[in-house]
Amino acid sequence: MPLAPDSSQPADNRLLAALPAEDYARLLPGLTPITFTLGEVVYESQGQMEHVYFPTTSHVSLLYTMIDGSTAEVGLVGNEGLVGIALFMGGDTTPNQAIVQGSGEALKMKAATMQAEFRRGGAFQLALLRYTQVLITQISQTAVCNRLHTTDQRLCRWMLMTHDRVRSDKLQMTHEFISNMLGIQREAVSLAASRLQEKGAISYKRGHIKIVNRKILEECSCECYEVVRIEHNRLIG
Repeated sequence: MPLAPDSSQPADNRLLAALPAEDYARLLPGLTPITFTLGEVVYESQGQMEHVYFPTTSHVSLLYTMIDGSTAEVGLVGNEGLVGIALFMGGDTTPNQAIVQGSGEALKMKAATMQAEFRRGGAFQLALLRYTQVLITQISQTAVCNRLHTTDQRLCRWMLMTHDRVRSDKLQMTHEFISNMLGIQREAVSLAASRLQEKGAISYKRGHIKIVNRKILEECSCECYEVVRIEHNRLIG
């Protein structure tokens, strides 16, 4: 049987770590550590949602798939949040697919357990509602970015968001994977990545991207990354 998280250690998930000790202790029996693998499907579109997930070292993409099979990422969740907001927002399904973009650990909680704690009000409910506002900001800003900004800017924003959620400067992903996330052609991703490599922002080889100079990435990105970052810090810290 999976072991419960150690109550003597703060949670690696920032939402849980910010809770008062009493609230966190009450949640501990309902939290189960799990391991996500790269590409694992957490939720299917319109599938029944039975758990929420608090990523710790993993991160998860929220994808929308069109009728023709094309996809685009609408949201990205790492250790700053949770996957499954529909379960406390009045629904038990979502039109998006949740897929693991970065392998690693997470904490799983049954939907009924989370909903019972949410109904208590207090710090846990407030934390989830604040995170939901952050995620809504991210999703709406992504829509604006996809409509108004260049491929280079969009790629920089996406790499910065991913870099914030991993513990390494190395990102393991192919151009094809990135094109599916951003909803653009693979050739456009290759050209944009080449330009960023020439500027000294990244190095790229055989599915591995290394962040060489984050400051250059920030300078080449649009304002969308900063908008979401500021809102996150304002509401969650």
